[in-house]
Amino acid sequence: MIKSFFIALGLLTRIPVPKYFHIKENDDEKLFGWSVLFYPLIGLIIGGLLVFISWCLSFLTLPASGLIEAAILLIIWVLITGALHLDGLADSADAWLGGYGDQQRTLEIMKDPYSGPAAVVVLVLVLLLKFSVLINIAWPMLLLAPVLARTAVMILLTTTPYVRKGGMAEVAVKNIPKIFVWFILILVLGLSVIFLQMQSWGLIILFIVAYLLRRLMLKRIQGVTGDTAGAMIEVMEVSVLLVLILLASIK
Repeated sequence: MIKSFFIALGLLTRIPVPKYFHIKENDDEKLFGWSVLFYPLIGLIIGGLLVFISWCLSFLTLPASGLIEAAILLIIWVLITGALHLDGLADSADAWLGGYGDQQRTLEIMKDPYSGPAAVVVLVLVLLLKFSVLINIAWPMLLLAPVLARTAVMILLTTTPYVRKGGMAEVAVKNIPKIFVWFILILVLGLSVIFLQMQSWGLIILFIVAYLLRRLMLKRIQGVTGDTAGAMIEVMEVSVLLVLILLASIK
């Protein structure tokens, strides 16, 4: 169980993992399936770090402090994940534009290490949206965005075929203990309602966004890949931030 946590931590972040918990060839395949259950917890760690850093920055008196703090938070957010999910978003954007609706062509483009115009535009837009929201963000939004995004991916991997053969990701998807997934989902949603209170109906909007993303993946590539899962994390994080800040602005 503990090793599954560190597998998830090492996969989703660049936070150092003790050498004892590094992946080994003789590891039980079930460890990788159990690691998916820890995705929301990894999101909580990321969100907690961001909230703590935001709190520390609030003690500084800086010119245009809101802009500078937002920039620092965004940079740290990217560094924590090693831009891994942004890379998946970039690959997915290029593949969706250049795949011309063909599954095999789309999957081939995702494996291409080079980024095209679509990838650049999408990355700029996503980072711009995150930055603009971070200028005036409340701490519950900052805490929940990474949690809800990774919860969505946990559900995605549980309910969607993995289309690339071989590798740790396929092993993980095949060994997810599904009964615990739904328990964790209920727990995350319950805690989110407590945090959000009057804004909690925004969870319905986020569910629709996640559903449409999954449907898009099934339509184009008949499943999910590591790149599209990473793309979903980025899109869901932005969606959480935008939905919650818009709801907060309604009088």
